[in-house]
Amino acid sequence: MEIGNKIKQLRFKHSLTQEQLAQQLGISAQAISKWENSVSMPDITLLPDIAKIFGISIDELFDITIEQKFCRIENLMDLENDIDAEVFHEYENFLKEQIRNQENKQRALELLAHLYNHRMESYSRLADKYARESIMLAPEKKACQWILTKAEGSDVWDWNISNHSKTIDFYKSVIEHDEKEPKTPLPYYYLIDNLIADHRTKEALHYLKIMSKLPAHHEFMVPIYEAAIALAEFDEKRADSIIENAMQRFSGDPGFLFEVAQYYAKKCEYDKAIEFYEASYASEENKKPRYTDALDGISAIYEICGEYHKALETQKRILELLKNEWGFTDEVVIHDVEQEIERINAKIQSNN
Repeated sequence: MEIGNKIKQLRFKHSLTQEQLAQQLGISAQAISKWENSVSMPDITLLPDIAKIFGISIDELFDITIEQKFCRIENLMDLENDIDAEVFHEYENFLKEQIRNQENKQRALELLAHLYNHRMESYSRLADKYARESIMLAPEKKACQWILTKAEGSDVWDWNISNHSKTIDFYKSVIEHDEKEPKTPLPYYYLIDNLIADHRTKEALHYLKIMSKLPAHHEFMVPIYEAAIALAEFDEKRADSIIENAMQRFSGDPGFLFEVAQYYAKKCEYDKAIEFYEASYASEENKKPRYTDALDGISAIYEICGEYHKALETQKRILELLKNEWGFTDEVVIHDVEQEIERINAKIQSNN
């Protein structure tokens, strides 16, 4: 339905004349008539007021489908770092309504989680900013140092806080209750990751053996996890041997090369890590658009090593990839990379 017809329908429903609606909007009755006869369209600045008068959302003025609304919510989160409170609550309420619809439930739950995470990240950036400023003024005080840890997801010394037992129990439950066939290996990956992080290696090995029998698992992840388990057991020699043997089978797989890069990065063997990150990135030259993960790793290593010019050049490669291969122009991810370039540039200037 065209917006003019929608406005006409809503006006009749609310028993309003064209003159009464025009008066509330501060425009002429002739303008209303033109809308309803498809001669012209309402100015975009009037849409919030029109929606408010009729007690609906702006989206409802255009009669968009539920799937279109889902896509609009998703796209907004890609385009905006911060979402206006009124828009946030409109989308929040819409998604909560869709949870009651079994057909839309999973999609609505997924987007609701993304929406809350988007808000959380927005507030985390603010918490991070103000905590850092406070700490610079009073480094002897603990409160904001704790907030900074939470905002940045940095490491926590206290085991009772840093352990991942709740996440581990959740993914064990996911696996236990998964009745779909064929079984997905995805929850196994997250479970094993967290078990290894907590050095619960016997459990990690148990679930790795189960995961390795699932049809959809990535074969190269088995030796990668075996090496990670060996490292968690402080057996670096065995871990290196597992990786070297796996190279004979999977050296042409971009995913394996990326994981090997991560393996060496975690060992702080940065030259090897960069070598494998670059190899992983290059091996996907014919599989564009490529993801930025390998370049992100390279940039982080260069910055850790104090090679800021190289880190800067890598961020510029990321920006070029996003624009040329993904066609991004004004999305949040573009602004994030531009901010990284500015931040690293500032470091370079301060060190000159």
